[in-house]
Amino acid sequence: MNDQGKDPRQGRRAPEASGVDLARQALAAAREQARARGNAAGARKGRQPGLRSGARADGRDPMPLMAALDRLRTEHGWEMPMAVAGVMERWPEIVGPEIAAHCEPQRYENRELVVRCDSSAWAAQLKLLAPQLVARLNADLGQGTVRLIKVQGPGGRPKGYGPWRAPGSTGPGDTYG
Repeated sequence: MNDQGKDPRQGRRAPEASGVDLARQALAAAREQARARGNAAGARKGRQPGLRSGARADGRDPMPLMAALDRLRTEHGWEMPMAVAGVMERWPEIVGPEIAAHCEPQRYENRELVVRCDSSAWAAQLKLLAPQLVARLNADLGQGTVRLIKVQGPGGRPKGYGPWRAPGSTGPGDTYG
């Protein structure tokens, strides 16, 4: 448009904008500026939680104890350690009372469960049953949780190695004479 308000392409005057049209233009410009800043109207879904209280549920509302514990376990990545601890507690249910009376889990590291047996016969028996137990544990805990069961036989007294051991002695039963 030129100075007189005429449209040079058509040779006639453009109509004057009414108040409603000016308001629409101002609203559209304000919305565009808000979008550019990231504060678009109706953008409440993208707003960070905890900035404003309202009638709808958010993460600060009270919740049942088990739901809070589940949320805590998930947020901190404690699912696997807690599941393995559950296996340690439920060992007799998983392997049966007869095996549980003679074999007990010691520790879980690097997807390997270490089990100690009270006799070498039970250790041999558990080694034969290990693939079935791994499958049962993985069905209970999730596939790939237990890769291997390491079976240990009965352990004697710990070796008395250290600075006070006399060279050539036969151990704690030595009678000095």
